[in-house]
Amino acid sequence: MTDTPDTLLDGTHAVLTPEYVEFRFTLAGIYSRFLAWLLDALIVVFGTGVFMTVLSLVMVAFPGFGSALGIVVYFLVDWGYGIALETAWSGQTVGKRALGLRVIQQSGVRIGFYHAALRNLARPVDRLPLLYLVGGLTALLSGSQQRLGDMLAGTIVVRERRLKAPSALGATGEEGLLADPLFVSRVKRLSAEARELVLSAALRREELRMEARLRLFSALGTRLQELLAMEKPAHLSDEKWTLLVAAALLPAPGARAGGQVRGAA
Repeated sequence: MTDTPDTLLDGTHAVLTPEYVEFRFTLAGIYSRFLAWLLDALIVVFGTGVFMTVLSLVMVAFPGFGSALGIVVYFLVDWGYGIALETAWSGQTVGKRALGLRVIQQSGVRIGFYHAALRNLARPVDRLPLLYLVGGLTALLSGSQQRLGDMLAGTIVVRERRLKAPSALGATGEEGLLADPLFVSRVKRLSAEARELVLSAALRREELRMEARLRLFSALGTRLQELLAMEKPAHLSDEKWTLLVAAALLPAPGARAGGQVRGAA
């Protein structure tokens, strides 16, 4: 695979699957991360200000207590904002979504509450002495552009790109199986890690060398039969079988705007 200028500028993070197939993610640069943080900070300050304005009307008789409470509320909103949104939106806040960034685990899969909480609770240290100087310097010196919170949580921040869903996902030739409620329900119960791997393999298979591609889909085909507790139809190759599972994971064609799926790059 050849690197684009943006990829070379921002750096990449490589993930090697158990099948020895490499996926590469474009790391988010310091500048884009700062802009995302600035937008999030404005939202937090505005939200805290609105809350305190309402609260002040109730606590006119206790101005000193109101000021102290305001500081506490600010930190609670600041921490809670990042933890809640990164958990609910799989590694994104409003700022990150606007800038096309996402937090993922170093293994390449999406983060959960544990990772979001760790990286956000470490923010007070990363902010020292002001404007994330400690976090920024740590990210510049880190090979994966990780601030201290990312190192603690085992996460990285990557750029997203829109990957066009291959036509094979929309027309597999196995519409009968896709209409089978048992098959679809079992596919929907796959773990988040399994879904990520299936969709990444389906969307990026054209980027793989043929040997790696065959090895990856052979392993995925066998693994999916075990996870779904279903036999692969004899006339389907391992790759077609995996694409069929990927098609069942995607929204209905009408719900896929422009036939595109957001993916980390």
